[in-house]
Amino acid sequence: MSDSTEPLSGADVIRDAVKRLPGKPGVYRMYDAKGDVIYVGKARNLRNRVSNYTRLGGHTNRIATMIQLTSAMEFVTTTTEAEALLLEANLIKKLKPRFNVTLRDDKSFPYILIARDHPIAQLAKHRGSRSRKGNYYGPFASAGAVNRAINTLQKAFLLRSCTDSYYANRTRPCLLHQIKRCAAPCVGLIAPEAYEELVVEAEAFLDGKSQTVKAELGKQMEEASERLDFEQAARIRDRIQAMSFVTAQQGINPETVEEADVFAIAQEGGQTCIQVFFFRSGQNWGTRACFPRADKSLEQPEILASFLAQFYDDKPVPKLVLLSQEIEDRDVLEEALSTLAGHRIEVAVPQRGEKKMLVDHAETNAREALGRKLAESSSQAKLLEGVAKVFGLAEPPRRIEVYDNSHIQGTNPVGGMIVAGPDGFIKPQYRKFNIRSEEVAGDDFGMMREVLTRRFSRLLKEESQRPEDEETDSSWPDLVLIDGGQGQLTAAKAVLDELGLSDLPVAGVAKGPDRDAGREHFYMTGKPSFMLEGRDPVLYYIQRLRDEAHRFAIGSHRARRSKAIGVNPLDEIAGIGPTRKKALLMAFGSAKSVSRASVTDLQAVDGVSRAMAQAIYDHFHEGAE
Repeated sequence: MSDSTEPLSGADVIRDAVKRLPGKPGVYRMYDAKGDVIYVGKARNLRNRVSNYTRLGGHTNRIATMIQLTSAMEFVTTTTEAEALLLEANLIKKLKPRFNVTLRDDKSFPYILIARDHPIAQLAKHRGSRSRKGNYYGPFASAGAVNRAINTLQKAFLLRSCTDSYYANRTRPCLLHQIKRCAAPCVGLIAPEAYEELVVEAEAFLDGKSQTVKAELGKQMEEASERLDFEQAARIRDRIQAMSFVTAQQGINPETVEEADVFAIAQEGGQTCIQVFFFRSGQNWGTRACFPRADKSLEQPEILASFLAQFYDDKPVPKLVLLSQEIEDRDVLEEALSTLAGHRIEVAVPQRGEKKMLVDHAETNAREALGRKLAESSSQAKLLEGVAKVFGLAEPPRRIEVYDNSHIQGTNPVGGMIVAGPDGFIKPQYRKFNIRSEEVAGDDFGMMREVLTRRFSRLLKEESQRPEDEETDSSWPDLVLIDGGQGQLTAAKAVLDELGLSDLPVAGVAKGPDRDAGREHFYMTGKPSFMLEGRDPVLYYIQRLRDEAHRFAIGSHRARRSKAIGVNPLDEIAGIGPTRKKALLMAFGSAKSVSRASVTDLQAVDGVSRAMAQAIYDHFHEGAE
């Protein structure tokens, strides 16, 4: 260690660390002055790799800034470089360092599960760890893709999708049987042995043996026709048509690629898009466009390599990974993925044939998705410029916070905060506030005072604990919008003044006469109320912000109310008595399933008219976009 009384920083920290580093594979972490990890890297030889940071000059601005901010380093040696790659990816996903390529919105991908932890197998959508016994198929690009596949698979194989508890309590077939999507094993309309045959057929289909399954069903249809059992023949025909619909909806179904993920990268305007296609059992299970966070100075191969290691940190790896371009240390990535999968994985950059066609198709989709993203960003930027002009801000806001309250006659009061910025709504940063003070329950002004006091007192506390040389926290809003008129604005302004935040821009947004959208009045301290032109895009944007805050506050209130009083949400709908409530629960199994049903499906329930079906649907979708 240095004898200097001054703590080491920047290149000095790195030079001091290099003296003790071994020439082995491993992972290094760089920390800033407040102890946050700012970069995670891997190396075949730690000493050689880290010593590169001690060179004077020749670094990009990104690397130079990273070196300058480094106040401490930590190291972990590994047996191989592949192990170092896996550890690096895990740490980057966990810590999200400022100077690394990091995945955004990396939600788990959904799968189809044929659960085998019950004598009668269940067809279900699945996310997360694979703790249930059964066979998993996927991944699928989105929950919507899984839901569409499950709906069609129900038509083709008539498998149950209900929970085990719902299954155990059935006394008559549910609506799914009536619309020919379930064989109704719950009430014995199909023998367990015959149902198991359906399950085996579904598993074979999902394993890529669709032609074999359809051929066998075609044979059964002919036999039924010869027996003059035309009703059975028609049922089999409908199942074959449903299977054909599944494969038709999958778009590209390659002949020479049974199991692979295809990645293509596109870069433009300082942003990067990586498009991934999933192929399993010779079938296309969807595509997703990912937009990793990466410094503008990074080249495409470096971004793609880092993205791939993080992408497979918690996902099953297919036998083949196809890339649109060559990456550094592709052999190390192959070894690392093979270690994860437990068998050999091939990472390839195809140059010809069907595989090259798949990569080219993915690359086209990546460019198009990036083009849409840039267009949306440009449009969003113009809207934020308009917001700045309307509310007198010095520059377009990077963070807008919108507040709304929800309660019914003072019961279960909840305050909601939504956040928006250049990339649209920032849902992970939404917050709900359960109103604690009984004195303000039902008092909208009092509720707003409590919400804002709690929110900004916490921000001030966090700021006081931050080092003076640290840049301003991005969690501070540039504009605060309150759902309400002059009264709400006065209450909000009083709180901010008391906390010493008088300079924070705040405005009230009140609906016009008869609560007509488009006739909103805006209130700001020190100026008369004003309105915007009815066709002003900024007005539409602010309406979207307000409606999103309203939707979030109502949803939070309903969740609290249901939890507090333990009643069925159907009890809250006018016109739903015990008879209709029972019919709906018998048809759909739960109130949650009722809330997801379409008007047409609701109308199919005995005793539910078209008007009542619409009323039920509107109740559960109030305030939705």
